Amino acid sequence: MQNIRNVAIIAHVDHGKTTLVDKMLAAGNLFRDNQNMGTQILDSNDLERERGITILSKNVSISYNGYKINIIDTPGHSDFGGEVERVLNMADGCLLLVDAFEGPMPQTRFVLQKALQLGLKPIVVINKVDKPNCRPDEVQEMVFDLMCNLDASEDQLDFPTIFGSAKEGWMSDDWQQPTDNITAVLDAIIEHIPAPEMIEGDAQMLITSLDYSSYVGRIAVGRVHRGTLKDGMEVALCKKDGEVSKQKIKELRTFEGMGQKHVESVSSGDICAIIGLDGFEIGDTVTLPGNPEALPRIAIDEPTMSMRFCINDSPFFGKDGKYVTSRHIWDRLQRELDKNLALRENEDAWNVFGRGVLHLSVLIEEMRREGYELQVGQPQVIIKQIDGVKCEPIEELSINVPEEYSSKMIDMVTRRKGEMTMMETQNDRIHLEFKIPSRGIIGLRTNVLTASAGEAIMSHSFLDYEPWKCEISRRTNGSLVAMEGGTAYAYAIDKLQDRGRFFIFPQEDVYGGQVVGEHTKEKDLVINVTKSKKLTNMRASGADDKVKIVPPIVFSLEEALEYIKADEYVEITPNHIRMRKIILDELERKRIAKQNGQDED
Repeated sequence: MQNIRNVAIIAHVDHGKTTLVDKMLAAGNLFRDNQNMGTQILDSNDLERERGITILSKNVSISYNGYKINIIDTPGHSDFGGEVERVLNMADGCLLLVDAFEGPMPQTRFVLQKALQLGLKPIVVINKVDKPNCRPDEVQEMVFDLMCNLDASEDQLDFPTIFGSAKEGWMSDDWQQPTDNITAVLDAIIEHIPAPEMIEGDAQMLITSLDYSSYVGRIAVGRVHRGTLKDGMEVALCKKDGEVSKQKIKELRTFEGMGQKHVESVSSGDICAIIGLDGFEIGDTVTLPGNPEALPRIAIDEPTMSMRFCINDSPFFGKDGKYVTSRHIWDRLQRELDKNLALRENEDAWNVFGRGVLHLSVLIEEMRREGYELQVGQPQVIIKQIDGVKCEPIEELSINVPEEYSSKMIDMVTRRKGEMTMMETQNDRIHLEFKIPSRGIIGLRTNVLTASAGEAIMSHSFLDYEPWKCEISRRTNGSLVAMEGGTAYAYAIDKLQDRGRFFIFPQEDVYGGQVVGEHTKEKDLVINVTKSKKLTNMRASGADDKVKIVPPIVFSLEEALEYIKADEYVEITPNHIRMRKIILDELERKRIAKQNGQDED
């Protein structure tokens, strides 16, 4: 029997996974008593800390009562489901975290389904019991019902439940009796999660994750399935196309605390990192050269959304960014594809495929911060032909709002071809569930938050492909388009305010064809925001009116991607996010629109 436990922590976004891992690391005595740990220790990159979400799964380990517990922290957002699916292969059990007030959410269902299919033993942790209006006993029943619906086995249904508050640093078997530590969780892991099976024979390891170091290059991470891997041994790498290449392990490491430790050998059941392998992909198998046996590759759900990436060809190209050529962008996309399995791309048109707008916008934001300039088109859903029928992805959407806003939410979602499947009252809030096409979700979050004065909690996850529903109207208003390049003046913007809402500040540089605002009517309107007041030496008969300008709307990256129309691009540079027409010249746009109109006739 090995003194190792491999456990993945899964939950819906913002239910407290990373906070619980922080407390587990503290319980494993990884820090000095006087050391300031900070919070969200594992959310190490800037994007994760800013958004308050986990994007990349991470491995750490702690020692507790003579046991080594390998902890895998996973993302909670459905757009990063590809990360969750592959790392669950490394675990023997999982901690399912559920919010004591919200209960199981769409992403809880998604990650739990994947864990149950792999036969993992769940331990349910009902977190945030210190919240007002929490209902831990009711939530426990909801989790049990959810597991029944997901065809859990008898053993899986016999799950232990632990209550507590990760933020306050306590866990207990009874939520009405708080303790002063989280040992209840660690004891439950050792008692209920099985030790990894010790399988003798030729060494085998499935590569389930990638790490990168600027010093040693790409590092393969996975769990040893069978036998023992040794430092410096000759191995064979079984690839996707059946090719087998002979390689040598230069260094073998296991996870210890927050870092890695060099070891001489790793036996089956433990998670390790291998340095020195070339040309590997996630899903490849490391085995012995004499008898190369490949393990089944990781099956990952297909992407549901695509976006067109192209080089920045606007008049302002190259002013901000360091990397602007197609070669730079292509190389960067290739690097992303190495470690992000749910992304796909097409070399000719650079159509990048992903799980959702957030999944792709995180990649764009990372590129922007690295100094890249690029343009991206409107997000499109991926349509499939199933038995000769045109089908589109359908998502499960849940919205939790105060009672007075519920009718607005239902109206907004049903206009986008959503069907309500559930409506229940939770104290002074209403919980709504819908089935809605992925197309309908693009741009919905902004509208929902605006209509509910920021009170709505909205989440969604991919459900299935269903026959195509008719067209969905996304944005009815046209755009205000700059006529010519130059500096935008307050004088011009003031006179044009009755035409629509602006996205630019006075004294900002613009170019011809840039989208500078939203028109009040349906059609696009070309305006001149660079017109300044003509000064003469004649004395004015009346005093000048003071210019009063409404503050412009400033879009985040996701909002801009969801806002644009099919004939527009978002231009992304390290310092600016602008919207523009694909064809900048007004006459050229009119000519093409006329041609299309004639073609339709």
